[in-house]
Amino acid sequence: MRTVLSLSNGLPERASDKGAVLLAEGEDDKLLYLLIEGEVEVLKGDIVNTQSEPGAIFGELAIWLESPHTATVRAVTPCRAYVIEDPGAFLQAHPDFALLLASLLARKLKSITTYLVDLKNQFQDPQDHLGMVDEVLETLMHQPVEELVPGSDRYPDRTL
Repeated sequence: MRTVLSLSNGLPERASDKGAVLLAEGEDDKLLYLLIEGEVEVLKGDIVNTQSEPGAIFGELAIWLESPHTATVRAVTPCRAYVIEDPGAFLQAHPDFALLLASLLARKLKSITTYLVDLKNQFQDPQDHLGMVDEVLETLMHQPVEELVPGSDRYPDRTL
């Protein structure tokens, strides 16, 4: 993550107080943040993940998917972050940064895929309702990307 910060020198910085929302789920402000210091929480529904590693990036999914933000990012402590207000132009002008960001996303995808395979292996044999987990994961892992649709039958309006 330190490499991300070294490629970010000269970008505008933004300070946020404890409790400030940096990115709001569903908003389409096209901002990309790189954490310099402090701690933030990433909220998706009731699921919370915290990040305090300098160089952590927020807003990248919305940029690559050309969609609203998929989660809310809120300051747990006072924090400072670099902010990129036109990420598309920035990434085109800085291919080293774009490549690094693609590499970080690939590592996240590998981690998630490994987790899904582990889940699939755990639930592939049960004859009860948990056996359905195997079927769902099998479908997700082999569905063509162009056919992936956010949401579910139960919650059709929910996205990542």
